[in-house]
Amino acid sequence: MPSMTSSKVSRWDQHGREHVVQVRKSGMQRALSCETCGWSRSAQFLPWLKAEEHLAEEHQATVDPAG
Repeated sequence: MPSMTSSKVSRWDQHGREHVVQVRKSGMQRALSCETCGWSRSAQFLPWLKAEEHLAEEHQATVDPAG
């Protein structure tokens, strides 16, 4: 059975609220889930990019805490 690992993509909106999408990996598949709105999706390729796109489009959260 493949091991399960996880990471997250965090962005802040213009009001200073943090929005997080969890990225869970199992084998070749990754499951994305937004902690803010419950959106979820599976992705095999570029899961972090899809998470960033969701945060920008749905929550206008574009401020990268690492940047």
